[in-house]
Amino acid sequence: MRSSKSQKVLKSFKELKIHLKNRSIPPPDAPAAAGRPALMKPPVQSEQELFHSAMADVTPIRRRNRAQKPLNISLPEQPACNPDREALNQLKNLVCRGDGFVISDTPEYMEGTGHRVPELMTRRLHRGDFSIQAFIDLHGLSVAAAKEAFESFMTTAVQMGKRAVLVIHGRGLSSAAEPVLKTQLYCWLTRGRWRNRVIAFSSARACDGGAGATYVLLRQRPLTKQSRKKPKTNH
Repeated sequence: MRSSKSQKVLKSFKELKIHLKNRSIPPPDAPAAAGRPALMKPPVQSEQELFHSAMADVTPIRRRNRAQKPLNISLPEQPACNPDREALNQLKNLVCRGDGFVISDTPEYMEGTGHRVPELMTRRLHRGDFSIQAFIDLHGLSVAAAKEAFESFMTTAVQMGKRAVLVIHGRGLSSAAEPVLKTQLYCWLTRGRWRNRVIAFSSARACDGGAGATYVLLRQRPLTKQSRKKPKTNH
C-alpha cells in the first residue's frame, strides 16, 4: 500500500542538482562496503633489510664442521737443464737424422762463380732457387771415364738449352788424400772449355747429395773474350 504522503517530483535538471547537493555523501576515502578491509601498501625495505629478513631462519655452520679446502697446490717438478745431456741429444740427432748439419759450414763445401758474377748467385744456387733440369752420376768411375761422361753430358745439356744441372761425384771418402773426382770437377768448371758457360756452381743440398754432388748454373750463350773486356756498368 502506497504512502499517502505525496512524493516530490523533480521537474528540471537544476532541481536535481540542488537535491543531490543537499544529500549527505560519504567522503571518497571511506570504505565502499561495510566490513571490507582497506588496502594497505607494504612498506619499502632496503636490500640489507630484505637480506636479513630472508636469512632470519638460517643457522650458521660451526667452523669445526666445515669442509677444509687445501690451499697448497703441488706443481710438477721442472727437470733440471743438463747441458751435457742436451749436447749429446743434438749430436745424436745430427748423426741419425742430420738435424743441424749445414753443408756450407763444412770444409767439404765447394763453390765458384763465373766472370763478374756476384757471390750471391752461389748462395741462391745452393739454397735451391733453381730447378735442376738434368743430372749425371760419375760416382765410382775412373778420372778418364768420368771426364768423357762429363763432356758428353755437358754438350747434350747445352744443346738442349738446360740451365741448371747436377753432377754427382761422391765425397771421395775412400781416397787417400783429397777427393779425386770432386777436385777434377772443380778444374773442369774453372779451367776447362766449360768455364765460359758457367755462371756459378756450388755443393748440393743434403737432399741432392750434399758435398758429394755439385749444382752447376749454365749461361745461354758462352762468354766471349770481347764480353770479358767490357767494363762493368752500374744501372
